[in-house]
Formats: sequence, structure tokens, C-alpha cells
Amino acid sequence: MARIWVDLTNSAHVVVLRPLVELLETGGHEVTLTARPLSHTTQLLDDWGHPYTAIGQHGGASRLGKALAATSRVAQAFAFARGKHFDYGLAHGSTDLPPVGRVLGIPNTTMFDYEWARLQHELNCRLATRVLVPDAIPAERLAPYARPPKLVRYPGLKEEYYLSDFEPDESVLHELGVERERVVAVVRTAPSYALYLGGSENELLPRVLRRLLDEGAQTVVLARTDEQRRALRELDPGLVVPERAVDGRSLAALADLVVSAGGTMIREAAVLGT
Repeated sequence: MARIWVDLTNSAHVVVLRPLVELLETGGHEVTLTARPLSHTTQLLDDWGHPYTAIGQHGGASRLGKALAATSRVAQAFAFARGKHFDYGLAHGSTDLPPVGRVLGIPNTTMFDYEWARLQHELNCRLATRVLVPDAIPAERLAPYARPPKLVRYPGLKEEYYLSDFEPDESVLHELGVERERVVAVVRTAPSYALYLGGSENELLPRVLRRLLDEGAQTVVLARTDEQRRALRELDPGLVVPERAVDGRSLAALADLVVSAGGTMIREAAVLGT
């Protein structure tokens, strides 16, 4: 039996890695989860019911804030992992697990499917034992980060794996007061706090939302921060803006249209045929 540490640093990582965690635990391995309390990450873990330890916080949009938060979380993650004798580590885009794994001698795999976060990948890929990416990313874009055998490319999209047997739950529409018989549009806001976006908000978003409302679409907007939620409600009270995490996969499957500034929901919609 192996002791495996999985670090979850954003909401999508809970959905992505949950099937792997459950598969490992079914196989008799002991899996320990840590999570960064960003966006809906801990809410999704609470809904899942799997034990976890919350570590750190997001540093906001500024480079200084990110640097301070990253330094603090690496230190906290090191203190957490030291003495636990983990056999392996796994994360999707965590910038904390690879350096801690390197210092403590824990072999670890880092995953990603967005090749343009250069600084993050240069650090993670250098420190990780294995780098796991979809083969849809051209090999020449991956060369600066890692090469085989350290680099492992898998066929298709990660969403195809964890959605392979997915059945949407229509109760999410009732939960949000959305009628199935009318046009439903789901919009995901940009991660404006992400370093690779420079902390910029998308000026196109208000225009898209107004157009959808003008066309009579029931428009559900999945915001990432409290600030975004407040701004959306001020923009138009007709928007449906959930206060907490909802079943985004079912929403994507049941919607007539998905507009997302984040890659995960767009890929989910494509896999689900929306």
C-alpha cells in the first residue's frame, strides 16, 4: 500500500482528480488531500465529503502578492508533508507540491493542459518527477518544459476521462430557478487573479451578458470571486449568479450555449456535446 499526497489548488482540480483518488483508494492506497481555499475548491471538497487539509490562500492578481502567498504556502506545505513519509505526490498545476516533493525526496507527477503559463511550468516541470499532458499540445511547445521519458503525453482531453460515464442531474436547474423549456446559457468568468492574465478583467463579458439577456436567454454566470459576483449582480439583476459551488458539469451538459473564459468548462462542454 502506498501513501499518496494529492494537492488541489483550484476548483477544477477537485473534479479532475477525484476519479483518480477514488481509484487509488479502491486499490487499497492511502490518499491524503491538501487544498488551497481558492474559488470553490474547498466547497467542492466539502460536497464530496473527502477529508482534506486547507493550506494557504491565493495572493490576488499582483505579482508581489502571488510571490508572498506562494512562499508562505510552500513553507506550510513543507511543514505539513514533513514526517508523513509519502511515497508519491500528484497535482494538476500546483506550484507547491513539486518543490516540497523535491526537497523531501517525494517522487511526484505534475499535470497541465494550458501550455502558455510559462513561469509556472518552468518551475513545476523542472522539479517534478513526471510531467503529464494531453497529446493535443504540439511537442515543440512542450520542449522548453520537459522531454520524454519525463514527459508523458496521453491521448485526448482529461475531460474525456472523467466524464466518460457522466449523467447530468437536472435538479441543478431547479436549484437555480431555471426553466428547462427555455433557452439556457451558462457563462464562466475569467480567472482575473491568474498571473498569466496579468490580473485583467475581460471587457467583453458585460457585452456578451447583455446580448444574451436581450435575446431572452436565461443566463447563469459562474463567478470565481465575491468581487465578480457583486459586479455581476450590479450589472443586471436578471442574471442568475450562484452564491456557492454548483454542479457545473450538469449545467454545461443541459445548457443550450456555454461561453467560458476558462478552459475547463469549454472542454467539458465540447466533450458533452453542448
